[in-house]
Amino acid sequence: MDRTQKEASVEELKSIFAGSGSVVMAQYSGMTVAEMTNLRIKLLEVGGTFKVVRNRLAKIALQGQPGEGAADLFTGPVAIAYSEDFVSAPKVVVDYAKTNEKFLILGGFMEENVFDAAGITALSKMPSREELIGTIAARLTGQASQVAQRLMSPGQGLAGAVEAIREQAAA
Repeated sequence: MDRTQKEASVEELKSIFAGSGSVVMAQYSGMTVAEMTNLRIKLLEVGGTFKVVRNRLAKIALQGQPGEGAADLFTGPVAIAYSEDFVSAPKVVVDYAKTNEKFLILGGFMEENVFDAAGITALSKMPSREELIGTIAARLTGQASQVAQRLMSPGQGLAGAVEAIREQAAA
């Protein structure tokens, strides 16, 4: 890799680190190409990416960035998993690590917050952006229907009373 390729790689990593909701670092020693391809496919399904990086270039790219404290995690053969949504990549990576003992989560970062492996596991348990939007929409819809019911109930009560009076008058 010549100097211009290294500079291009550092710039690419800077844009990844700046534009990602979260970045997870993991060691992949001993994994087969098929296993890595499987992980990449799972990440692509949720809008994430898995990329093998050079530690030195990643440390340079992190200098002056919000997640600079994560530079210490780049030791040994390290790859990064990242996504625009802050929980998608951690969810996939944590699930994958449960089934593949060769895949070891080192930690990660989200903006200036640096996490260890336990922090990434906790982050993976949070609801995704779509789930949060769905929850908020359901609550707003529920509240709107309650308001409509409360507005309609006095009219329904009055209609019931008028109907009872009409039935008494008819009898």
